[in-house]
Amino acid sequence: MKTAALVSLAPLHTFGLDTKAQRLLAISDLSQLHALNDKPYYILGEGSNTIFLEDYEGSVLQVKLSGIEVQQHEHHFDVSVAAGENWHALVQKLMSAKIFGAENLALIPGTVGAAPIQNIGAYGVELADLCHSVQAIDLQTGEKLSFTNSECLFGYRDSVFKRQEMSESLITAVVLRFPKGRPVSAEYGELKLLGPDPSPYDIFNKVVEVRQHKLPDPRVLGNAGSFFKNPVIANEHYLLLKDSWPDIPGFRVGGEQTKVPAAWLIDRLGFKGKTIGGVACHANQPLVLVNKGNGTSADLLGLARQIRDDVLAEFAIELENEVRLVGEKGLLRL
Repeated sequence: MKTAALVSLAPLHTFGLDTKAQRLLAISDLSQLHALNDKPYYILGEGSNTIFLEDYEGSVLQVKLSGIEVQQHEHHFDVSVAAGENWHALVQKLMSAKIFGAENLALIPGTVGAAPIQNIGAYGVELADLCHSVQAIDLQTGEKLSFTNSECLFGYRDSVFKRQEMSESLITAVVLRFPKGRPVSAEYGELKLLGPDPSPYDIFNKVVEVRQHKLPDPRVLGNAGSFFKNPVIANEHYLLLKDSWPDIPGFRVGGEQTKVPAAWLIDRLGFKGKTIGGVACHANQPLVLVNKGNGTSADLLGLARQIRDDVLAEFAIELENEVRLVGEKGLLRL
């Protein structure tokens, strides 16, 4: 286990705010967890969905577990992946091995271990559609835990792993199941342009192309991806909004709710390109807030709260942050 004291967190999260942690612990082997006695701690993968707003008073536990194991069965593949593996690199390896089903989730940043926490999703597919089980360990007792798909309680950008009782559990591996001959999912967004019978490779290439065009590279311009969740509202609320905003897009969720793109709401209010200090709404995708290099926590919170408040005032919709915001003692509310 590699350790370092009083560590800058700027290079450890993709938004890149200049904050620090008391200690960094890099875990590459489960046996190292027996020596863990630092509290409090924050579990971190690649920092692509976390923004450290303040100096963190505890230890940051960086997951570096690695390894991929593929088991082929008559009708499906089971792929067990260690939590520290990069998600997009995994998707690339699956495509090379002709194991299809994850292509819609190409180029999503972060680690495999972070994927079930957020129930990552894009272009009509979520991690919940692929996940067979999740392996974890209780950092206090050392007990090994296993969660079936249903026990993960997956929801929209949500899972059981976000709950307080799971805050001291570390995801160690995720088992993904891919049925052979599974039909592709090409009914969402730009994928419709691929025609009537796209291949998994067509979908993979289109998703990568679109994401590279729309979303800034965090290595060039600091960001944590989509800052807000797409809100889900009652159908009646959506129909009322459509009277005033006929072009407002919406996607039915179940029978009684509609998901509205947060980017549309933010863009309609003129936030695209808006800047406060060193933080701005990205010019191509206003759902992404970017650090222009000198951004501060105050800049970020000022812009994010202005967006949230203006959307609430205009559309009676309360946006929730998708990004995890971390303060001195742990997670913060926007």
